Amino acid sequence: MDEARRRKILDEAMDLFRKKGYSAASMQEIAEACGMAKASIYKFFPSKEDLFTAAFVDCHRTLLERADELDRSGSELRLPPRERLRRKIEFQLFYTVENHLFMIDFRELPITSNENFAAAWKRKKAALLAWRKELLLEAYGERIEPFVWDAVAIFRGILFEYLGYVIQKVIAVPIPELAAYIVDRMDAVTEDLARSNAKPILNEASAYYHHLNPSDPLVRQGTAMQFLQSLDEKIGELPKDEEARGELREVVGLLRKEAGADAPNPTLIRVLSSYLESVPELRPYVRQLNLMLS
Repeated sequence: MDEARRRKILDEAMDLFRKKGYSAASMQEIAEACGMAKASIYKFFPSKEDLFTAAFVDCHRTLLERADELDRSGSELRLPPRERLRRKIEFQLFYTVENHLFMIDFRELPITSNENFAAAWKRKKAALLAWRKELLLEAYGERIEPFVWDAVAIFRGILFEYLGYVIQKVIAVPIPELAAYIVDRMDAVTEDLARSNAKPILNEASAYYHHLNPSDPLVRQGTAMQFLQSLDEKIGELPKDEEARGELREVVGLLRKEAGADAPNPTLIRVLSSYLESVPELRPYVRQLNLMLS
């Protein structure tokens, strides 16, 4: 009985949130829609924030459950991987448009500062990243495994850019056609990455860092060390004599030592960076390095 009442509250709340938005929908209105006293709502959800968080979690759980159902039906119908990908993209486009308050629009809401909601949001992002990885691996096979996280990032960017235009009602392309268009673009992206044997930019560890899960100092230090290795390789390509390249590499070595210290000396880093910056070809690298070490 309690589970049925909780489900009814959640369904009515989600409907009201969709219609009126988070801020405008009140607990009193939700209670009236349920035919309950407001006090009864608070027995299940202590606050409006808790109710919205539960709705948010439920919305994303439903997304992944229905995607699994599409997987099963696709297997039963023996659809080719590309068509299974198109169907799942079409489903996600429709689902996100219909539930955009819980999928996209909440970003500017005060709920985002709620600790419980932020934790649920973080778990959701991790689950969707893993799902998109499996989505692309299923469609394009093991050949994209070395750069799958770059493909996920590109796919996510394409998907959400076009979703924004659909939600704003500024494009009239039917969603099934848009899904096919996105598959065409991902075909081209993955084919190019595989053919060119592109060096991956992202890996599994870096892909999961974002504003809700920021990197820590140790991770940032490791990234700076990797970047300094790239800088060293760039110096090896410069049209300079061996002695000049050796001096520049020595400076990079000093920077590597300083960047790896427990308490890096910012003055020394600036001096060493300025020396490298005197070489025009290295200026973009030094600019990025300074941002990393700031």
